[in-house]
Amino acid sequence: MKRKSVAPIYSMCVQPAFIIGTNNEDGTYNFAPITWLSATHEEGDRYLLVISMAGTKNTKQNVIRTGIFSANLVSTEMLPLMDYLGSKHGKNGRKDGMTYGVSRGKVLDIPTLDESPWVYECEVARTVETGDSTTFFCHIRNIQMDERLECEDIFDIDLTVLDPIIYSGKYHSLGKLLGKIGEIPSDYQTKDIK
Repeated sequence: MKRKSVAPIYSMCVQPAFIIGTNNEDGTYNFAPITWLSATHEEGDRYLLVISMAGTKNTKQNVIRTGIFSANLVSTEMLPLMDYLGSKHGKNGRKDGMTYGVSRGKVLDIPTLDESPWVYECEVARTVETGDSTTFFCHIRNIQMDERLECEDIFDIDLTVLDPIIYSGKYHSLGKLLGKIGEIPSDYQTKDIK
């Protein structure tokens, strides 16, 4: 493989797509896609959800004000909804030009999307400011997962069941399940994948 050097302006950050649900000041719900989402380890066997939001969008202001939100994983079936919500601004009024089901969290009083196969219910533990971006480190108070998932351990999540949208400047879908850690032979060839 040959590589070339380019200016450090490209972002090849492969990110799962989530739609963040928050409560507006008037009690209505607000949803917006955010892809800057990850996790970090905390003490014991717990971990924190880490999410960054830039600018002054309603979603960011709602999280700062309330300290709670839902992170709804976007499946490929939800792509039209993600694209719609991402192309509309909450400051211009309600995003109600498309029909979608909304419920309340099971543990926190937050809006969740009925179509999402994986929902985190989060409470902010601490924040870090970088430029106009705020990074929220959050306790996960509950996870709602698709009933089709059968997990043997905390890392046994079959993403092919969830069928997530992967974002890196454009929308992508996930390929195939390639195997588990420690089970890939040294002579593994991707051309063998069917």
